[in-house]
Amino acid sequence: MLTPFNLSIIIITRNEEHDIDQCLASVKDIASEIILVDSGSTDRTLEIARLYTDRIFQKKWEGYSRQKQYALDLAQGPWVLNIDADERVTPALREEILETLKKKDSALFGGYFIPFHHYFMGRRLRFGGLANETHLRLFKKQGASYGAESVHEGIRAQGTIGKLKGAIDHQSYRDLREYLEKCNEYTSAIAKKKWEAGERFHWWHHLRLPLEFVVRYGLKMGFLDGQAGLTYALLSSYYVWLKFLKLRELQEKI
Repeated sequence: MLTPFNLSIIIITRNEEHDIDQCLASVKDIASEIILVDSGSTDRTLEIARLYTDRIFQKKWEGYSRQKQYALDLAQGPWVLNIDADERVTPALREEILETLKKKDSALFGGYFIPFHHYFMGRRLRFGGLANETHLRLFKKQGASYGAESVHEGIRAQGTIGKLKGAIDHQSYRDLREYLEKCNEYTSAIAKKKWEAGERFHWWHHLRLPLEFVVRYGLKMGFLDGQAGLTYALLSSYYVWLKFLKLRELQEKI
């Protein structure tokens, strides 16, 4: 068994009552502590979370990186696993994490990339560019930090980075309404980031929509994922195009 505070789980939430139970259940057996940082949930998120942890903190929303950095600062373990509410650690990954942290040579690593399995419309997407996606989610606390990105934040870890074989299941969207809500939120944040970085809209950005679809659905064989693959390719192409439309909107306000 792990010694107390060997592995800290950090999670940020806001109104995640539909996902948080399965998320926490997937990590409770490997967690020395579970740290949940909430930004004002008004549903049953906290009620459910209290069944798994008493380390629950409230912090006004200041962007993904700052929320996760706050959670990281609260972690007491030398190792940290970051997971989102709509993600689940698979049994194979749980065992692998336990075995990895028991090994003496884990001291040589600063973190580990973890494969992701994406589920959409009740089906795992194996094509369309998602098959080999990995993210750095297991890492040593010492020397690790999140950047200043408002969206698509990433952890910066020191030392050699390895890769695990077990996966995290990403149950991304319950329905189209949730997809469109998150799409609107993320594309606004990304457009603002592009604007602040000096990027500007040009007419050829309209071509990103059909180009993105051809790449995802055709070249990356999204058609092999059936109706779910077609829907995801169309929505993802719209997502990319919408970022640039919102960048144009920012330009027109100046």
